[in-house]
Amino acid sequence: MATDTRQIVANLTAFYDFMDKTVVAVGAGGGQLAEYARGTRRVVAVDRDAAAIDQLGARARACGLAERFVLVPRDFFEVRTPGDVVLFEFCLHEMADPARAIRRAQELAEDVLVIDHVPVSRWSWCAAEEGPMEAAWKAVDARSVRRRRDVEASQRFHDYAELEARLARQGPVSLERIGAYRGQTSICIPMPYRMALL
Repeated sequence: MATDTRQIVANLTAFYDFMDKTVVAVGAGGGQLAEYARGTRRVVAVDRDAAAIDQLGARARACGLAERFVLVPRDFFEVRTPGDVVLFEFCLHEMADPARAIRRAQELAEDVLVIDHVPVSRWSWCAAEEGPMEAAWKAVDARSVRRRRDVEASQRFHDYAELEARLARQGPVSLERIGAYRGQTSICIPMPYRMALL
């Protein structure tokens, strides 16, 4: 695993109390953060990537949390299920219109919780996502932010091949940027992230 997801879950649950809440989790596919669901009433897990939703289902079963999750393989804007909180799981920067996504989230829940990479970081640069990150956090900052917290973290890779495999889908700019790591082992890239409650 490239980053310590257990620590991310610990920070997330310390930042926001999920106890007995219905969570609409956007970008939940893959299930890396599934453990936060232990105290929830229910998690409506939304991801347009059906394969990622299948991975989440497998992860939820492995964690003994399958009964907490409702798996929804569709676009977030098609979701009509309300909740107590909408959680954007490292995905707001992937939305074509982050401000619109936040507005939609506020129609579904009183609380909107965003966890995503900070825009100016080595990891965002390597992934060629600094522009989308800036747009996402600009959309957040345009709303009334009740609380925020930045956390230092890192992505770790055994070697360049593992890093390249992780970022292969990011496109040629990302692959060019990580070329400096070619031939290296025990690669550590700073990956600070931010949590914000709207």
